[in-house]
Amino acid sequence: MTVRLADVIEVLDAAYPPRLAQSWDSVGLVCGDPAEEIESVTIAVDATAEVVATVPERGLLLAHHPLLLRGVDTVAADTAKGSLLHAMIRTGRALFTAHTNADSAAPGVSDALAEALGLTVTDVLSPEPKTPALDKWGVYVPRQSAAAVQTAMFDAGAGQIGDYAQCSWSVSGVGQFLPLAGASPAIGEVGSVEHVDEDRVEMVAPRARRAAVLAALRAAHPYEEPAFDIVAVAPAPDGTGLGRIAALAEPEPLSVFVARVRRGLPATTWGVRASGDPDAIVSSVALCGGAGDSLLAEVDRAGVQAYVTADLRHHPADEHRRSSGVALVDVAHWASEFPWCGQAAALLRQHFADLPVTVSPVRTDPWNVEDCSHES
Repeated sequence: MTVRLADVIEVLDAAYPPRLAQSWDSVGLVCGDPAEEIESVTIAVDATAEVVATVPERGLLLAHHPLLLRGVDTVAADTAKGSLLHAMIRTGRALFTAHTNADSAAPGVSDALAEALGLTVTDVLSPEPKTPALDKWGVYVPRQSAAAVQTAMFDAGAGQIGDYAQCSWSVSGVGQFLPLAGASPAIGEVGSVEHVDEDRVEMVAPRARRAAVLAALRAAHPYEEPAFDIVAVAPAPDGTGLGRIAALAEPEPLSVFVARVRRGLPATTWGVRASGDPDAIVSSVALCGGAGDSLLAEVDRAGVQAYVTADLRHHPADEHRRSSGVALVDVAHWASEFPWCGQAAALLRQHFADLPVTVSPVRTDPWNVEDCSHES
């Protein structure tokens, strides 16, 4: 069975949707022809020269970190990144990146981190906001005018749910109103209570279309003062977003939990650092693969006892520990994201049984020298 690069990209885009990537990010195909066949996939956190050397000819390298991101204005062969790309292109090798879209996907990078530590994911730390934000409209309209009002609202952008248009729901009832002096009622008379057979028509609409939908409703509605309500719809959780909240099978002291983290992740020069009471009991934790100090406010609200992430800077960590009881567990950036490589490999093996898929054994953590000196 032959596998085209486009076939693999389709699977990766479904698992790690590009729409989940941060606005500053660069994800997707870096080099390679989607129409051409590939003979293997190698997965790594970083596309380094050492990793690329392990990728067979006509193979795909799936990397987590973008090779081309900030400040790249050349891929000339006499530059480090350009040389790497030229070498790949000459031998028919392709490069594809799944970065912050893989961070926010479900399952994604932090799910893999939780699994590596033997934790059960229970929630998303920073859920992905839905786009577009939706309103739910409820409109009371005389039964004979309901279809016209529906059509006007549909034409203004309401009533679409996914791949379905003109979606609405109606229920019949009896409306009552008393026109006061100064009113000009379409039905009834000033000073007399009126009862009218009405429908309540409900539909959703993008919040950005609120003014347009309201204008269309008023133009099509026969009443001088239409009765309606607008409710902002809370997004339904779908598991996507940055970071995860997870539970331990049994509570354990922070010192024991830190040892768990050390055992669960590949060894690095950085090691595992923690800040907190070693004897404090940990039963639930927050996790974020990669640099996660931007989520410290969410961590404070998460009801957890510890937070596992990477690249914690001195000042954010210091400020957090002054005001929060949540312990911090800081690991190497590469180590926190390496478990994702196994997750991505399992995904591709599931879809392409005859395609060799391997996780690169090359450690791409940039910190590689330890201080082995000992003072007497």
